[in-house]
Amino acid sequence: MKTLVKNIKELVGIETTPQLRKQGKEMSRLETVKDAYLIVEDGKFAAFGPMRAENGDAYPDSIKNAKFDIEIDATDRLVFPSFCDSHTHLVYANSREMEFVDKIRGLSYEEIAKRGGGILNSAKATAAASEDELYDMAWRRLEEVMRLGTGAIEIKSGYGLTTESELKLLRVIRRLKENSPLTIKSNFLGAHGIPMEYRGHQEDYVDLVINEMIPLVAAEGLADFIDVFCDQGFFTCEDTERILDAGIKYGMRPKIHANEMAISGGVQVGVKYGAISVDHLEQMGDAEIECLKGTETMPTILPGCAFFLNLPLSPARKMVDAGLPVAMASDYNPGTSPSNNMQLILSMACIRYRLTPEEAFNATTLNTAYAMGVSNELGSIAVGKKANFYITKSIPSYEYMPYAYGENKVERIFLNGVEL
Repeated sequence: MKTLVKNIKELVGIETTPQLRKQGKEMSRLETVKDAYLIVEDGKFAAFGPMRAENGDAYPDSIKNAKFDIEIDATDRLVFPSFCDSHTHLVYANSREMEFVDKIRGLSYEEIAKRGGGILNSAKATAAASEDELYDMAWRRLEEVMRLGTGAIEIKSGYGLTTESELKLLRVIRRLKENSPLTIKSNFLGAHGIPMEYRGHQEDYVDLVINEMIPLVAAEGLADFIDVFCDQGFFTCEDTERILDAGIKYGMRPKIHANEMAISGGVQVGVKYGAISVDHLEQMGDAEIECLKGTETMPTILPGCAFFLNLPLSPARKMVDAGLPVAMASDYNPGTSPSNNMQLILSMACIRYRLTPEEAFNATTLNTAYAMGVSNELGSIAVGKKANFYITKSIPSYEYMPYAYGENKVERIFLNGVEL
């Protein structure tokens, strides 16, 4: 199958020399082609460039001398690489709007968790739901995600907190991988919260995660990554090191929830264990920024969570100015970030975190692809990469994307080169 998208007002996020990620000043570089064409063949980007040839002909040779199965006229429309959402908890059984009301009344996330709400609330509902029920709910959410321009997504477990329920969640994620056109990565987050029966002796729950859950997850090949909520009131640095060490032995690459509630040491643990990303980072000091310099670990900010919980904002501007890469993901989940809209995250990156539109696009595409381990095939428009992209409605410029927050600017979506 060979597809031509022609008369593109502006083709955004191209790479002639692909990079795995962008950092520091590189994040302000966003390559585009105006009055462009894009050729997709066999599910991959095959060619792109200006519609008018250098000699002044109406079409370059790559269009003039080729036959296409499908031709799409994108006049007055922009084309972007699909968003990559590198941090979600998309498989869950219930919404938690009553806790939302508790937050309005002044209770903190930590206080709600201590009385059995939060993650434990979702764990109870997950235990009661069947695998098929969880799958059907998650499938509907994935369809919503696609319509908003996301083409790749990482999904965590963590609403199980028992061996049986954690395996159930991961099996749902595996079914989604097998059936969805999205690129999906799975993350085992058995250490997401501490069950009530383990309060006061959480080391026994850590033993359960290490000695029972991880071997069974690995035996079924259910997880690409292993994750830990390393933060105040949750898992300690020592707990985290033990769990990551065990996961690495079974071939799972680390990720970490770090520094949401306090400067926890989670960033340093993540770097020590070669985590592909450390996520949240609402609480960051100079030591954490210095620790991340020169490493392969992607600092990942979750604007939706900070917005929903009224948390301090991660110092994204300071991090970029210090030469770090920054990724921004949705943290889509029922308790602390009930939004799957990466267009909104793009807007928040500019409005609340003071990133330029160029930096924000790189933070939500290429750098989030890196945080999922897929930036060699996703996150930009480059020859040979998987053809995940979307065509916008008629909009004036790429700056309009973060500017017009709350509006869905996506008109047509393509995953693996196929329109959906």
